[in-house]
Amino acid sequence: MTHATTGTRTGSFLLLPALLCGGSALAAELAYPTRPVRLLVGFPPGGSTDALARIITPRLGEAMGQPWVVDNRGGAGGNIATEITVRANPDGHTVLLALNTQLTAAPSLYKLPFDVEKDLQPVTVLATHEHIVLVHPTMPVKSLKELIALARQKPGAIDYGSSGVGGSLHLAAELLKRRAGFDITHVAFKGAGPAIAAVLGGEPPMMVGAVPSTIAHVASGKLRALATTGPKRHKVTPDLPTVAELGYPGFENVAWLGLFLPARTPMAIVKRVRNDAMRALEAPEVRATMAKLGLDQETSTPGELAARMKAEIAELAVVIKAAGIKGE
Repeated sequence: MTHATTGTRTGSFLLLPALLCGGSALAAELAYPTRPVRLLVGFPPGGSTDALARIITPRLGEAMGQPWVVDNRGGAGGNIATEITVRANPDGHTVLLALNTQLTAAPSLYKLPFDVEKDLQPVTVLATHEHIVLVHPTMPVKSLKELIALARQKPGAIDYGSSGVGGSLHLAAELLKRRAGFDITHVAFKGAGPAIAAVLGGEPPMMVGAVPSTIAHVASGKLRALATTGPKRHKVTPDLPTVAELGYPGFENVAWLGLFLPARTPMAIVKRVRNDAMRALEAPEVRATMAKLGLDQETSTPGELAARMKAEIAELAVVIKAAGIKGE
């Protein structure tokens, strides 16, 4: 009897630290956040990812009682920001706002020191956006048909800008030129902002840009829009035809942006970030600003986002190999 009692007491003493640790972790989750939350963006200011970050962070800060601070860490196709997130303490105070190709093209382009599927915890998709075929007004073309004809006359003579090798803008242009059968030359910049600035100056004179970061320049006449890449005409540009309408049925290229946390982040924190992000999207001023920029709201469960990412990694591996794209 005495032996049995001693064994029970020993088991209780061994269990006590675990219970205390578990209680401490739970308390930390319930108290989250305890300091400002860093929202990492893998690109310089001026692109669609940064635009969305600036729109939602004020509302997220209000909901959580701690400010959300946008931290632009451009370079390496967004991999710098991704790696910072992967290496961060999984306590919810470091969050990544990722553009799809930042995660889904990278495995085919780079030898990464991390695994995007294993080392990140998906939270939710926040938005999608289409791309738009743009030229400088000095270009002697006023339609996609005229652009393609000119490019076929002078293979490789027309340069186009993008946010970087393997980025969403680069891949959108490569998909278009492969489908339409013409050749243009890629000029990579360190982010969408620098690429747009260069195209506004006419060098290079063309790009396939993101609607949110370029629509204002189209409205002002500084850039000429030829077509959009969605499945149907976009509500922001109802008079602009789609690539599919212009003789390439089935052509579609839409980017998505989503929130991610480091792997091993407690699910209570994952749910809190997701729920507050949903509420942020519902705010009237957030809805209005996103709609004006051409950012379409879309959400998902963590599981749905994980499945979407996995499928796209496989799809883009085929595209990148066929196009012969190499990471810098």
